[in-house]
Amino acid sequence: MDYFFTASMDDSDIVIANALNDEKERQQNQIELIASENIVSQSVLDALGHQITNKTLEGYPGTRFHRGGKYADIIEQTAIDRACELFQCDYANVQPHSGSQANLSVFLALLNPGDKILSLDLASGGHLSHGYEANISGQWFNSHHYLVDRKTGILDYEKIELRAASVRPKLIIAGGSAYPRQIDFERMAFIAKKVDALLLVDMAHTAGLVAGGVHPSPVAHADIVTCTTTKTLRGPRGGLLLSKNKKWLKQLNSAVFPGIQGSLHTQIIAAKAVCLGEALRPEFKLYTRQILSNAAQLANTLLDCGIKLVSQGTDTHLVLLDLSGTDMTGKMAEDILESVNITSNKNPVPFDQKNPGKWRGLRLGAAAATTRGFAEKEFKEIGEIIAGLLLPSEFHENKLFLDAKRIVQKLCQDFPIYQK
Repeated sequence: MDYFFTASMDDSDIVIANALNDEKERQQNQIELIASENIVSQSVLDALGHQITNKTLEGYPGTRFHRGGKYADIIEQTAIDRACELFQCDYANVQPHSGSQANLSVFLALLNPGDKILSLDLASGGHLSHGYEANISGQWFNSHHYLVDRKTGILDYEKIELRAASVRPKLIIAGGSAYPRQIDFERMAFIAKKVDALLLVDMAHTAGLVAGGVHPSPVAHADIVTCTTTKTLRGPRGGLLLSKNKKWLKQLNSAVFPGIQGSLHTQIIAAKAVCLGEALRPEFKLYTRQILSNAAQLANTLLDCGIKLVSQGTDTHLVLLDLSGTDMTGKMAEDILESVNITSNKNPVPFDQKNPGKWRGLRLGAAAATTRGFAEKEFKEIGEIIAGLLLPSEFHENKLFLDAKRIVQKLCQDFPIYQK
């Protein structure tokens, strides 16, 4: 009896095998515009499926709590070294299982329950793990928020400075999940220093752009930087901790293990090492430049077609549609786009209501389709499709949908994800 050890998934678990095959087909036949998604390389997939997943380890390279970690140590140290080289920092921890857990480890290392934190409001583009009331960060800490300007949708640093002076937080957080503009990290560091606060920058969405040199790096200005290895960095699901200063090493390492995590995910750390190595190559810089060009093309096309955008454009991979003033919600918009095989997600716009079902925003991102090979021409087509479907039209509705599905199908055929 081999306990299904040598059987293929098709033979041992047809339900999951079919679902995975269907998911692969879905990715091939849909255009992915969710800003937090990307498409990993075959090398990253190889690492994720490697037998190293069998290995249990706790601790850090050279100081493990289990034997048999010789090769895992090589892999983790390589990931650390590559992260430090890529982001020009002196400290990196590659073990966090997610960006949210990376943030939580910072809180555990540097804060006490009840301490004040100041972060970007969720509807203004912030993230759940930055002190939102439904998240543990909002339940354990005294959370306060700053907003974008109501007219421009852009951060007003003078108002942030006044807010910080009023709150006097122990930690200020910059970054989020739906803010489409560059953040002035130097100014945020000045504000933090002025109120004797630490500065955490969460660059989960822009890490790949920073790595490619097309977006300002927060590492020189923040006390600690967190990010994910997904999204624009085009790696596996997981998080990183980075700092220009090794003084946080002991506190942060202890916060990750044994503070909030146990054994590391060895196969994911191997995949992180691979994606960090890929990001060090010259081709990655070209890729990130193309992301910005594509996002700008998508934003400009939507604006030209009469779609309102938060902040009237983008500096990053992310475009946020503002559907307020129309009869459409973000949920309605994502349903319409999914019907023609374009995936997106509803999102609040600044000063939106809390009920997700009534959010008026739709978030789009250019990273995944750029990985596929789409350039400005294809993103112009996509923008025109989106505008045609979301705006009132004189054309027959059925024809719009049929034309859109045909164009999407052709684009997916012309730009396959994984070559056979």
